[in-house]
Amino acid sequence: MPSPVSLTELHQRLHRFEIEHAVRACMNRYMALCDVLDVNTPLEELAGLFTREAVWEGKGVKYADSFGGYRGREAIGAMFATYMKPPAHFVLNVHFLTSELIEVDGQGASGSWVMLQTSTFASGASHLNAARLTVRFAEEEGQWRMAHFQTENLFGRPVQAWNSDARLPVPNTPEQ
Repeated sequence: MPSPVSLTELHQRLHRFEIEHAVRACMNRYMALCDVLDVNTPLEELAGLFTREAVWEGKGVKYADSFGGYRGREAIGAMFATYMKPPAHFVLNVHFLTSELIEVDGQGASGSWVMLQTSTFASGASHLNAARLTVRFAEEEGQWRMAHFQTENLFGRPVQAWNSDARLPVPNTPEQ
């Protein structure tokens, strides 16, 4: 028979779950904003997902060369602002996160994900990228924010256009 859990232990567990939820919500909002990165994206909100002294970095040969690194919320915001000038860099941009692991400890929280990104650019070219994201989070001003964001390319390749006007095949409907 399991031993009874103390009220203190229950509070600690609840606190950990609340942090995990806040971390997940921060990451989800970041991806949602990156999906619509254009002149209408709220840059202040996007940059505000990072701590004042945050680090954003591309890791590994491909992403270190392509993205480099940025230190501080203002520098990270300035990097994102380069994607927000007309015409929009992305015509279509969708991020998918999987293989989530969030850990909470006395120092804050960390998370890792595998990300799949499908993009079509203003040029008409399309690309498929997969990356491993490793992110450390910290509570700042009562909000959980990204303190160190690393993205490391797993693979990437050009592909044909993602979107098509072709009808979806649905059972019991005439094909067109």
